[in-house]
Formats: sequence, C-alpha cells, structure tokens
Amino acid sequence: MAENITKNSSQSSAAAAAGSKGLTPDQFKVIGFTQEEANKIERPTISYWQDAWRRLRKNPVAMGALVVLGLLVIMVIIGPHIRGYDYINMNVVEKNQGPSGKYWFGTDSLGRDLFSRVWVGARASVIIALVATALKMVIGTLYGAAMAHFGGWVDDIMMRIIEVINSLPNLLITILIMMILGNNLFALLVALSITAWCNTARQTRGLIKQLKESEYVYAAEVLGASPMRIIIKHYVPNMISILLLDASTAIPNFIFTEAGLSFLGIGLTSPEISLGVLISQGQQTLDFYPTQLLFPCVVLCVIVMAFNLLGDGLRDALDPKLRK
Repeated sequence: MAENITKNSSQSSAAAAAGSKGLTPDQFKVIGFTQEEANKIERPTISYWQDAWRRLRKNPVAMGALVVLGLLVIMVIIGPHIRGYDYINMNVVEKNQGPSGKYWFGTDSLGRDLFSRVWVGARASVIIALVATALKMVIGTLYGAAMAHFGGWVDDIMMRIIEVINSLPNLLITILIMMILGNNLFALLVALSITAWCNTARQTRGLIKQLKESEYVYAAEVLGASPMRIIIKHYVPNMISILLLDASTAIPNFIFTEAGLSFLGIGLTSPEISLGVLISQGQQTLDFYPTQLLFPCVVLCVIVMAFNLLGDGLRDALDPKLRK
C-alpha cells in the first residue's frame, strides 16, 4: 500500500514537472484588464527639473514674484521710452515738478523726467547685480572646485587665502577699491565681487568633496580627462540647483548693496545713474519734494522683494531637504 502511494506521488510530481516545462506566456490571461491596459503607463516619469518647475508653479507667492519680475524687465527696457522724454535732457523751467499727466513721476532739480530716470536707474542696478553675481559664481565655483579636486596642501593654501580675505571688513575693502580705482562702473563691480565669491567657494568645496568619490569621476580620471574638464562636465552639472539658489540670493543683495554704496557717495556718482544715485539725489530734496525720493525707493523695494520671494520659492522647489 505504501509502495503504491509513493509510486503515485512520484508519477504526479513527474507529470507536474513535465507540464511545467511546456508552459508559455500565452497560456496565462490577465483577469479584469486587457493586455493593453495592463501595460499602460498611467503617469509618465518626469525629470528633476520638470518636478522642480511643477513645485514652483504650485507656489503662488513665487509665481507672483516671477510675474512682477517679468513686468519689471519689460519696464526697464521700454520704460525710458514710454513718455518720449530723454532722461538726460534738462529743462530748468519745469524743475521740481510733482507727478502729473505730463510727468508721471515729476521732474528733478534740473527739470529731467523722473519716470525715465527711474527705469534707466533700475536697469543699471539690475545689470550691475547680474554681472557681479556672474563673477561671484564663476570665480567661487572654479576656486572651490579646484580646492576640493586637488586636495592636500593645495586645499590648505587656498583655504587659508579665503580665511584671510574673510577676516577683512568688506566695507573697508570696498572703500579702498573705490578710492584707488575711482567711482566708476568697473571699480564698483570689482568692489562688489572681490570678497563675495569666498562663500560660494567654500560651499562648492564641500559639495565637490562628496562628488569626487563617485564612480563616474574615477572613470573620467582613468580615461585621462583634465581637471578642468572634470570640473565643468561632471561637478558643475551636479551642483546647478545649489548654484541657482546661491545666485537667487546674491542678486537682491547686490542690488541693495549698490544702492547703499551710491547713497553714501562711495558707489556710482552723477552723471552716471542708478537707483542708489537717484535715492541719494532725492534725499537732498526730501523736505520739499518727497516724491523725488519716494519713487526710486518704491521701485528698489519691489525689485529686491520680488527677487527674495522668488529665491524662497526656488529653494523650496530645488532643495531636496525641504521637499515634502
């Protein structure tokens, strides 16, 4: 009896094994779905930047700031030409006019149209901030990448240089540069960016120290890639989001710093024009003609606030640590 049971079970196992060898995908059927529905992708995958843009669009404050910045860009381009008055033409007969249908923002102490001058000054301030930010990012990124990539005594020496620069008062360095080079655009750009790149370099150094242990960096070194190629092709693309956050913070800081320096008489001076120069000129007539100070200050505050709010939105969208 036991022998028959053992024999039957052996035959069943052999039959099952033989049957399993002949199974094909055609013998199976998905119940409740067609084959097309089973293989259908309900939501396509999105890239990192697409996800960041989606998060940014869901932030109403950041999108509002982006719209305001778009309008400001349009105004700094076409604003000086809307009224048809040149920002440098003087008309002493109509000096110190208040806002009116003819002069929307009024005129200054020399009869120049303040509406045109405000937008020309805003354009100059934004361009100065953008150029200074570009210098800060390029110098800081390359310097920090070189420190982290080479390491050793090179890293130590370059880090000591940054510490020496950071130990000096920024305002003192700015004043010395402006005294040596004069109150001109080139001197102002040098003064703004000569110490600002240090923080970017230190941040870049920390990031690249993590990236340099990656396999693709080792592979590039084995294939004979130069340090500059590794920095540009491998390090920088992996730091774009962090660099964008740094730049979004630097732009409003540079705009405000330029305005402050020009207001104190350290930055640009007349006949060159910026929001800081206009605020400095408006302060001299504040007691009798307050609108000459009011309009440049309002435009400056709107620009700085819009950049700051957009920077906060970019941080929430790009920083993985802040994602919900």
